Amino acid sequence: MELIDQKTKKIMEECKVRARAAGLQICGETLEYIVTNRDLLELSPKVMIPTLYDFWVDDVEVIGNKWIYEAYPHNPYETVINTRPAISFYNDNNPDWLNVMIFYHVLGHIDFFQNNVAFKKTWDDDFCGQALADKRLLNRIREEMGAEKRWVDYVVEFARSLDNLVGYYEEHEETDRGAIHGILGTFSEKVNFYFGEFLRKHYDEKDVGLKFYHDEMERYNLSLGQFGQKLGEASFFDDYKFRSKFPEFNSVFKKHQEKKEKTKKPKDILQFLMENSTFINREENKWMKDVLQIVRRTSLFFQPQIRTKICNEGWASLWHERLFMADERINGHEVGFARVNSGVLLEPKLGLNPYITGMHLFGFIEELAEKGKLSYGYQLLKNMEQRKRFDLNLGKEAGKNALFEARGNLDDSLLVNFLSDDDFQDFVNKYNLFIAGTRLNREKEVVEIYIKSRNGKEYRKMLNNILYHPPYYKLENKEGELRFNHIFEGRALVTKYIPAVLRGFAYLWDGKVTLETTEFEMEPIGNLAQLLMLQDTTWQPEYKKSRVLYACENKNISRTVLDEGSK
Repeated sequence: MELIDQKTKKIMEECKVRARAAGLQICGETLEYIVTNRDLLELSPKVMIPTLYDFWVDDVEVIGNKWIYEAYPHNPYETVINTRPAISFYNDNNPDWLNVMIFYHVLGHIDFFQNNVAFKKTWDDDFCGQALADKRLLNRIREEMGAEKRWVDYVVEFARSLDNLVGYYEEHEETDRGAIHGILGTFSEKVNFYFGEFLRKHYDEKDVGLKFYHDEMERYNLSLGQFGQKLGEASFFDDYKFRSKFPEFNSVFKKHQEKKEKTKKPKDILQFLMENSTFINREENKWMKDVLQIVRRTSLFFQPQIRTKICNEGWASLWHERLFMADERINGHEVGFARVNSGVLLEPKLGLNPYITGMHLFGFIEELAEKGKLSYGYQLLKNMEQRKRFDLNLGKEAGKNALFEARGNLDDSLLVNFLSDDDFQDFVNKYNLFIAGTRLNREKEVVEIYIKSRNGKEYRKMLNNILYHPPYYKLENKEGELRFNHIFEGRALVTKYIPAVLRGFAYLWDGKVTLETTEFEMEPIGNLAQLLMLQDTTWQPEYKKSRVLYACENKNISRTVLDEGSK
């Protein structure tokens, strides 16, 4: 693995100039590396983060990747990671003209990373540096454990079995709550405490009256007007008369914060274990908190990428096509570009290609905005002919503004569900999308794939069903027994993984752990049932929906049916 040469770096910088001119916002420097196929095989288990902590499962995956590669040589053209600075890797087999196209694709990703709201928790930190610090910490813990160092990997494994349940939205909510003070002009926590609980207590004790309260509000407003939001607040609390009258204020406020911190609800299951597991908080086991924190922090970093696969790839594909087709360096390579691009943006008849789906959705939103079809008046129209003829001719600028607004504020779920039902049906019609089914052709004795539906609502339902959606749960600690209640939202847990996850969970909790969930019991589908399904596409096998309780105590797993439900 090595940095690209100066000639290729110059090409990348030229691509940045064109990308910025088109509206992409790429902040700071970038690093580009040329990597071999072997490098890619070793980096892929670490999600292309070279400094990510070592874990034995990654080593197994590297060996498996090498075996697969020998049978089927393949590797991506590029990979880009959301770090500071942004780092991208390019296969050493790429010709120069292809790297130009790939540069535009990578710049699309970097623009998305740096401007989409889902990634805002990653904007201030360099994850490569954080990952390196975490890796060194784990290695130091292993050294200190000596002959027992295998337990570090056990705890990593137990934590990783729960790391899809991290509080991604809870972390964003906390950040938004802090930021909203400046946006809406609301009070900070310190000001709220002073004018609320603190002065109310002194008023009840007859130390101050209403006039003092109004005078203090006036003094606070004057401080803000004179010094601004941040300096004004500092000036207000540094006033000599204030400190003379309430010398205890800072210590009282500190105790208030500590009390609030203790009563703060954990954001997710890993944080709950770190704060409430007596086993983890024993002096000899406190190293486990560091391990859980590393796993949690790593998972939180990758959460926005999991939730924006369609958006991210669609945005990068949109811009690599537009920018490279307008670049004179495509001359002489049109056929090669068409071949590579058609492979990337393949419109599959079965399954989903996030690259082309995201690109089509962004392009469709841009087109609607150019014609004024995102307006309320257009949404009220129901006549198909009126909808087709509707065009306010708002121009390219309106489309561009809508396009970049969508890039900044939508994740996969919001992008898929952004359009109204009528607009989404128009989207399905424009790109000739459909849901495919299978049926038996008895005359030809073959299984046929047929168009099952072109309905926009059904197609959108299919897209929503394949989006990332971790389980929703509630935790209850009742007399040392940790109860995990899975709220069923139409997707059952993968039953075969439950025992292993519960054993790891119970180890970290050091007590009984129960899981209540919903399962579907169905008779095994034999050859006759499969034949019936092919002959009659509306036929469904019978199943029974049940509420089930799993329990793990002393490494033993039990399963109890709470409610057998109905067929």
